[in-house]
Amino acid sequence: MKFKTGDKVRVMRGKDAGKEGQITKVLKDADKVVVEGINMIKKHQKPNNANPQGGIIDKEAPIHVSNVMLLDPETNKPTRVGSEVKDGNKVRIAKKSGTAIDK
Repeated sequence: MKFKTGDKVRVMRGKDAGKEGQITKVLKDADKVVVEGINMIKKHQKPNNANPQGGIIDKEAPIHVSNVMLLDPETNKPTRVGSEVKDGNKVRIAKKSGTAIDK
């Protein structure tokens, strides 16, 4: 998977298309990511110690990786991701500008 926690992405498809956010969690087995503030759902929460009142809470749901694109750190536009070996280390490269995403 070409996404990591902390990457800035733009949603390309779905109800939140065009919105941007930062990845908070990567689910490799399901090929999904959780993006902060994107794909919000309502969850009915039972009362517990953390939330004694219970009720309905808003929560971010995972979104499939095919529906998001990484933002180029140089141009802030969506780009595909490639990889190169530099100084013996594998780094991710933004295809549009050719700049390294991992420093």
